[in-house]
Amino acid sequence: MDWPHDPDGEQGSEGMRQYGHAVLAKKIDEEEDFPLTAAEYVEQYGDHPIRIDFETVVSVEEIFEGVEQEEFADFVEFHQELGRAMRENGYWFYEGADQFVDGSA
Repeated sequence: MDWPHDPDGEQGSEGMRQYGHAVLAKKIDEEEDFPLTAAEYVEQYGDHPIRIDFETVVSVEEIFEGVEQEEFADFVEFHQELGRAMRENGYWFYEGADQFVDGSA
């Protein structure tokens, strides 16, 4: 797919390699963009690339195919619904701190 910008470039990751949820969240302003509809977000950013892991890049539109909520009242609702949709559709790979700590510390 031809992306409107490089997912690892300045527009895609603010100069550093950013992944998934972080990139989606940085596209909006917590103070000014709410309430926000999923349709508005996809209309504006749908063709933007989102790096899921070191070898996978998908569009915002692909991620939003799993989003069930139509409108977000605030940043917390946005984060929660995107996190749910990403986990359920294989776009979230964080396993939690338990996976990295054996509890003997």
